[in-house]
Amino acid sequence: MVNIPKTQTAATVPKLGGGVVFVHDYPVPQPGHNEVLAKVLYSGVCQSDLHTQAGIAASANGTPIRNVKLPHVGGHEGIGRIIALGPGVDEDIKVGTYVGIRFASRICRRCNFCLAGKEQHCIKSTNHLHHEDGSFQEYIALDAGYLTLLPDDIDPVVTGPVLCAGLTTYKAVKNCNVKAGDSVVVVGAGGGLGHLAVQYALAQGAIVYGVDGGVEKGEFLKSIGVTGYVDFTTTPNLTEKIHEITHGGADAVIVTAANPKAFAQAAEMLAVGGTLSCVGIPAERGFLETPISTIVIKGLHITGNLVGSLKECLEAVDLVRRGIVKPKVTVRPFEDLPKIYEELERGDVLGRIVLKIAKDE
Repeated sequence: MVNIPKTQTAATVPKLGGGVVFVHDYPVPQPGHNEVLAKVLYSGVCQSDLHTQAGIAASANGTPIRNVKLPHVGGHEGIGRIIALGPGVDEDIKVGTYVGIRFASRICRRCNFCLAGKEQHCIKSTNHLHHEDGSFQEYIALDAGYLTLLPDDIDPVVTGPVLCAGLTTYKAVKNCNVKAGDSVVVVGAGGGLGHLAVQYALAQGAIVYGVDGGVEKGEFLKSIGVTGYVDFTTTPNLTEKIHEITHGGADAVIVTAANPKAFAQAAEMLAVGGTLSCVGIPAERGFLETPISTIVIKGLHITGNLVGSLKECLEAVDLVRRGIVKPKVTVRPFEDLPKIYEELERGDVLGRIVLKIAKDE
């Protein structure tokens, strides 16, 4: 019988913009009907966590999201292990199973989006960023009807970032209809989202070019297989450079950077019939600055990516489990979260930072 404590350590945000406060007597939730209780082992740290706790995360209309549960407990790239079952849980869900703590927490299963396998857009959905406590705590209650059950042979250290960064970029590559031989440009390629976008595109047989800043990121990106690297800090005209190295424009441009400047002329990097895939969400309102005539005459496609479905998540995880995609993670202590937010703000992070939440695993 697992001994479940009454209280735990959680990284709370008492008020938006007020910074992180570690609380050591935060209540451990009791699993209700058709819920499981999981012990959180590891959790990736996403730019969305940073923006939400700061009160600057952008909504669909570009205004800041203010309807956030307080105290706020972020984290939506968590890997946990089921330690207890609430009443009514199906018999095939077992204690000891690895489980993912994703952005989406609950869905209605009845709306048109749920029925179409696009449940990330469910009109009644809740998530672990704005509505429910996420993975920046030691224990979490999860809806057993929408569980991300993971294989026993995953590596829990690297799998967390796949649940948001990996899923989102895998979906972005799918939305671009990337096929073998296509040229794909990833903007923000050295970051947590970007380096995964590079690898998911490579897995489809694409020729991938990375755009980011600095020599270190360039060396890293070459080590994971990019054909070319463009340093935006030393390149006067990015659009011109991309047209040059892709011989006329890219078949797809995936923008993972959360900076409006990264999006402004991104569509102009495309070849005829190309697709711009928007992934990173800037905190401030940003706009594409491409002339409408360019979009019409070149027959361009523009798509957005809000994570993906549970099925797509498991597909993204499988590519990591089989070693085709290899997340670059740096494991840090749970207590480092405030410091990590500062590093994310400065753009100092290469790959993804993963917090070690459980002290004894």
